[in-house]
Amino acid sequence: MDKIMIMNEIDSVIDTYCEGCFLKRQLAQDKGKTAAHKFCITGCTVGDQLRFLGNEMNKFPK
Repeated sequence: MDKIMIMNEIDSVIDTYCEGCFLKRQLAQDKGKTAAHKFCITGCTVGDQLRFLGNEMNKFPK
């Protein structure tokens, strides 16, 4: 995969799963945006996929 393909995959994942996510919206209402963001990064399987793709991006030289 090259950087462009990875960026397109990241955009696709966010558009498909994160936009309008009920869980994120509810957590933001109940516990605040910080708690919702933390859940997305550490507790959500989509967040795991995004983290993996980000790590793949970091493998390329700048």
